[in-house]
Amino acid sequence: MSAPLVIDLDGTLIHSDLLLESGLSFLKRHPLQALSPLRWLASGKANLKSRLAKIAPLDVSVLPYNQTVLDLIRREKAQGRRIVLATASHRSYADKIAEHLGLFDQVMASDEHTNLSAQRKRDALVAEFGLQGFDYAGNSSDDLPVWQAARRAYVVNSNGKISRRANNHGNVEEEFKRDINLVRTWIKALRVHQWMKNALIFVPLLASHRLLEPHLLLNGVLAFILFGLCASSVYVLNDLLDLEDDRHHPSKCRRPFASGNLSIHSGLLVFPLLLAGGFLGALLLLPWKFSLALLAYYLLTLAYSFWLKRLMAVDVLVLAMLYTSRIIAGTFAFEVKLTFWMLAFSMFIFLSLALVKRYAELRDARMKGKSQKTRGRGYYPDDLEMIASLGASSGYLSVMVLALYIQDGSTAVLYHYPQLIWLACPLLLFWITRVWMLTHRGLMHDDPVVFAIKDRVSLCIGALFAVIFWVAA
Repeated sequence: MSAPLVIDLDGTLIHSDLLLESGLSFLKRHPLQALSPLRWLASGKANLKSRLAKIAPLDVSVLPYNQTVLDLIRREKAQGRRIVLATASHRSYADKIAEHLGLFDQVMASDEHTNLSAQRKRDALVAEFGLQGFDYAGNSSDDLPVWQAARRAYVVNSNGKISRRANNHGNVEEEFKRDINLVRTWIKALRVHQWMKNALIFVPLLASHRLLEPHLLLNGVLAFILFGLCASSVYVLNDLLDLEDDRHHPSKCRRPFASGNLSIHSGLLVFPLLLAGGFLGALLLLPWKFSLALLAYYLLTLAYSFWLKRLMAVDVLVLAMLYTSRIIAGTFAFEVKLTFWMLAFSMFIFLSLALVKRYAELRDARMKGKSQKTRGRGYYPDDLEMIASLGASSGYLSVMVLALYIQDGSTAVLYHYPQLIWLACPLLLFWITRVWMLTHRGLMHDDPVVFAIKDRVSLCIGALFAVIFWVAA
């Protein structure tokens, strides 16, 4: 009779780590109890895993399964081999995964007393099947003693050092590698393309007509980069907290952490480093008020990630505030005056764009025949018409603010021909109308700002907008 094939779970069967996933799930549900896992860990790792498994359920149907390993399992099972899932993850998760896949004949996993990892896993497998009485597929340094006790070893997605140590045992049957461009994947995870939003930092400098002052330009470039580091830190943390929700989304499921292309370990390491770099640079290189604006942005984003994104209407108002916070940060970086007109215009235009984002998500849900509340949000597909009405109205109100700005006495001081700014009003009306019409037709990107950066018509309108203000000045 053929020796059973034993499959490790974390990093082997799935491109993830269930202990970290359950910890992040707990943190998202209970952020005010963030230190509790440390207290549970003091009584042992098995206790920690057991506590988390009871409090933080995971949807195993959307986990990032390793298709190569699944193919191996199906191939060997078709030949009549016994397939065993042996994992250090908690038994409740392992049993659900085994039930979902329907491929395993036996499950061996951790419980509240035993953490089935490394030597403990080796001893359990040897006791069950005998020394070299099984084949084993694993991925980490914890699997080295298990590979050594196995008849044949399958090395899955291991780094060079672990792979070499596994091969020293002389029983490696096959190695499975993933072909991932890490540089491109990290650029996607950090959402560097979203840094274009930080161009809003320069709006106060443009509005004050001081763009040609070199020291202010330098401050602007530094503020742009430092805000980008802070924003990328937030994006990484948000993606880690939203793993399960993202995996249920048609496009967000391809994000690096949700898909398993980047490990949760690396994300937990990178996001605080980015945050520290952003704040340290701000404190050392820019006026102290900019650091306060950056802190306010970060705290508001944290509140959005943990609570506010699930509250109807509050979520879009917060998104508008996050855009506006970049303009406020710009006024502090350049030490120029923050005007009523700038705040009013930005709040209305960005509220409109935030509602575009929600409309696009709800339209997609309605087209798929869904009627229940959208996952992680406070809206139903039936809210589409109201959202469209509110969004278009908010966009048109921003045009009214622009028109009133033209009539303000301070505008005549800044512009030689302020009446020419009226030409910008129909341009803005056209752009807002076009954005909402495209959204209504299902042609809008998930993020309207990203859409505007890539859309030729939007770029042309932006250029004409700039020319009008330049000529008026």
